[in-house]
Amino acid sequence: MRVLLVDDHPLILSALQTVIQGLGDDVEVQGVGSGRAARETLQRDANFDLVMLDLALGDASGFDLLSEFRQAYPALPVVVVSASDRASDVIRAIDLGAMGFVPKRASNETLFEALRVVMSGGIYVPPMTMGRNAEAAPAPADGDTEPGGYLRTVSGEAERSGYQMAPTLASLGLTPRQTEVLALLLQGQPNKLIARELGVSVETVKDHVAAVLRALGVSSRTQAVLAVSQMSRQHGGFQAWRTTQH
Repeated sequence: MRVLLVDDHPLILSALQTVIQGLGDDVEVQGVGSGRAARETLQRDANFDLVMLDLALGDASGFDLLSEFRQAYPALPVVVVSASDRASDVIRAIDLGAMGFVPKRASNETLFEALRVVMSGGIYVPPMTMGRNAEAAPAPADGDTEPGGYLRTVSGEAERSGYQMAPTLASLGLTPRQTEVLALLLQGQPNKLIARELGVSVETVKDHVAAVLRALGVSSRTQAVLAVSQMSRQHGGFQAWRTTQH
């Protein structure tokens, strides 16, 4: 596995490199200290399996860089590693296509779990974020009007269940086609690309997306990502669940 680390703090960059290389002998980690260096590295060689991106870079906005990488390298997953764990930052990162969000204060075990989830096709959102600053979270880019209300609901359910009793993905009752649509939706694919991938019309995709959102009890893609991330963490991951549906 090849990992590109982007962080402009040398000590943190070195520490993350050491931790990630501890995953196994087959893990290769390359660290760069700026947005410019990250761009140049990927332009020369985009054959990485994962990008880990700090939001606070001296020469670039981490959010802008995230959006840029997701558009230029759609098959390359990006995990945000940030000193912030504000709900507003998590929501914005997921809106822009991040496959995970790991606070820098998280333990090594949490980082390993996040990477495992992402590399198995899931999306990692730390449970601690769901109840933090929910009131202050701004409306996401996809037009949600009540993200705070949604996060409060998730937080309340999580606190009552200890994050152990979330409904399983299998209990949603999705059809095989809806399962495929959900998988592509979680990758941040727009309806047009989902339609092209599945060989169906955009209108058909819209119908499937609407059915998936209803099954999840949410009203937007971002809410779907957050909901699935909580479910899959407790029940073996989205990829494992998806495999059982076929």
